[in-house]
Amino acid sequence: MDITTHESAQVGTSSTASSEARAPRLRVAVIVASNREGRFAPVIADWFVSRAAEHDDLDIDVIDVAGIDLPTALSFNPSDGIKAALAQVSPRLAAADAFVVLTPEYNHSFPAGLKNLIDWHGSEWHAKPVGFVSYGGMSGGLRAVEQLRQVFAEMHATTIRDTVSFHGPWSHFDEDGQHKDPSAPNTAAKALLNQLTWWAHALRDAKSVRPYTG
Repeated sequence: MDITTHESAQVGTSSTASSEARAPRLRVAVIVASNREGRFAPVIADWFVSRAAEHDDLDIDVIDVAGIDLPTALSFNPSDGIKAALAQVSPRLAAADAFVVLTPEYNHSFPAGLKNLIDWHGSEWHAKPVGFVSYGGMSGGLRAVEQLRQVFAEMHATTIRDTVSFHGPWSHFDEDGQHKDPSAPNTAAKALLNQLTWWAHALRDAKSVRPYTG
């Protein structure tokens, strides 16, 4: 590399770093998919949010499917009650730059409440990255994740390759919700979040230049 090229590269790098420093913080919605009685999801959700909090460029919004009361019968003309329920969640999905779906695996699939939340929305998912944290038995929830990749592709979203997966997580956390052997899951969470933030910045920047029309 000659001096001129080297200096240009340094200027370009400095300019990029300065631009990134001024970029608005990314808004990440963590969707807790389980609404089953006695669910383990809150333990894993708290753990993951604590990992995400180490990224100082992220604002985390936890959206709990258990607290969302939407009917399974979809409607283009919802009642006032349904509109009120949607008003509690739709703006939060629309405001998000990226999503992390935390899902268990029920009978080789993901919870119905999550599918209902997805189906009640459309453009809120468009051209945004989606990462996954899963848990379950021997499969670690990965069969649920593979199905969700197909669903989110239909919603014009981009799914993140790397996942965080817990196989039989019930014995992996102590009574305070701390992972007993955190090295591997912490590394997995870091990889997921690094990929998620790259895609979130890239897609948000792209939409600012050329809005996504689907």
